[in-house]
Amino acid sequence: MAKQKRKAPQLMEKKSKKQKKEGAAVAEVRLHRQKASSEGAAVSSVQDSDPELSPEERRVLERKLKKERKKEEKKRLREAGIATVQALPAKRSGAELALDYLYGWARKDASWRFQKTRQTWLLLHMYDRDKVPDEHFSTLLAYLEGLKGQARELTVQKAEAQMQELDEASEDAALLEKAGRLRQVLQLLS
Repeated sequence: MAKQKRKAPQLMEKKSKKQKKEGAAVAEVRLHRQKASSEGAAVSSVQDSDPELSPEERRVLERKLKKERKKEEKKRLREAGIATVQALPAKRSGAELALDYLYGWARKDASWRFQKTRQTWLLLHMYDRDKVPDEHFSTLLAYLEGLKGQARELTVQKAEAQMQELDEASEDAALLEKAGRLRQVLQLLS
């Protein structure tokens, strides 16, 4: 078998050229930084200051300068004692999403579609008045009428098990409220 020649020297040569280009760009950034610090003003645009740079070198240089400006701005803010907090978009809670899902189902929205996670959340939290308020519970009962298959069977089994636990437990106001909802669900599904 004939051995193939390796192309490593050519690849190494290409990488070194690329590294040289990046090194030149870094040197330019340092030069601009020195100029800016000596003059007391930031360099506004690479295109204005160095017309002999190629478009690729300008792009690399502009990125480096932008990164450096951001770093300096963060440093100034840190020194001033101002915390840089990035505002994250507020995520809606599972309760809000599930109740919106239920509301969409009740209105028979064209955009409504079945979502297993929302149904599961509703089935897990339907006995809690804090998570599913009374005004939504009647809608939830109507939704449960259409429940089929394994979800229906499991809901009935869990409701019966919780009723047995409540019968054995002491009488408490919160438990009595839960018992009322449990009875309604059992009457509906049984």
